[in-house]
Amino acid sequence: MSNPEATPDEVVCEGRESSGVELMRPREVPLGGPRAMPVRRTLPQRHRSLIGAWCFLDHYGPDLVSESGGMVVAPHPHTGLQTVSWLFTGEIEHRDSAGNVAMVRPAEVNLMTAGRGISHSEVSAPETKVLHGAQLWVALPDADRDTDPGFEHYAPEEIAGEGWRAHVFLGSLLGDRSPVRTFSPLLGAEVVLDPGATLRVPVDQGFEHGVLVDRGAVRVAGVDAAVAELAYVPPGADEIELVAGGEGARLLVLGGTPFGESIVMWWNFVGRSHEEVVAYRSAWQEQITGPDGQVVADSRRVVPGRFGVVPDQSLRPIPAPVLPNARLRERR
Repeated sequence: MSNPEATPDEVVCEGRESSGVELMRPREVPLGGPRAMPVRRTLPQRHRSLIGAWCFLDHYGPDLVSESGGMVVAPHPHTGLQTVSWLFTGEIEHRDSAGNVAMVRPAEVNLMTAGRGISHSEVSAPETKVLHGAQLWVALPDADRDTDPGFEHYAPEEIAGEGWRAHVFLGSLLGDRSPVRTFSPLLGAEVVLDPGATLRVPVDQGFEHGVLVDRGAVRVAGVDAAVAELAYVPPGADEIELVAGGEGARLLVLGGTPFGESIVMWWNFVGRSHEEVVAYRSAWQEQITGPDGQVVADSRRVVPGRFGVVPDQSLRPIPAPVLPNARLRERR
């Protein structure tokens, strides 16, 4: 998914709670332009750029495709990260320049590793009537950020207990473990709670965690969180208590060890310096600019380079925004 708004400084600042839990509130961003599908962005924020290696979180829907136009994200580039696609409703076709073509479906994770560079497109399937899900990014550690691009698909089995159900798509939780490869310790799971249910989730004390509320309301470690809010729980806890409201709740539980590295994130790139990001932007623009000096109208006319060419995709590639006048800042 392309990031149409490049600067975390513009995201609404989080609220801090006395318990140590921070309640992070989203802002609405048009995906791909002012008339495109709206998404709710909760990460990065002005005062918190990462939760573990998680560096970006967009939450969208449920949206009627007949009104929103659905998801039509033309080929665009990434470096230094992994994208994690998780759907609640609908289907999206993924195509990337490493030659992968796959459908994103509810309760099935698609993880794309950008590494040194990849480009991809995301288009909701014609039969999709309602689109509802989350798009997340994971920053790659310095030692692995130039790895080969790749792709994994995994459909986790549902696990369940009294008053709850879950799908663990990354890492381990509630006795289940995902086989999907990550480059730093991570957790990603969907948890559904029955009305009024309480679930005490054992967690790694070395992890920091984020709980995104997709549906209903939930009390996270004593702090009330509403739909689209992200509750941040700092390291040190060995369990997180989740208490659902009267309508039940559906959540994404994310976590990881504190990243411990500074990153420079702008548009769709994660690098380590202003100069690196400038070079990534230049490389993409060179690939998508035709002999006439204009962006090509068809992605099949993109020339080979760092980001490759998305196969059999005729949409016009997305040009990079203009860089800001100031140097891009490092974030932790």
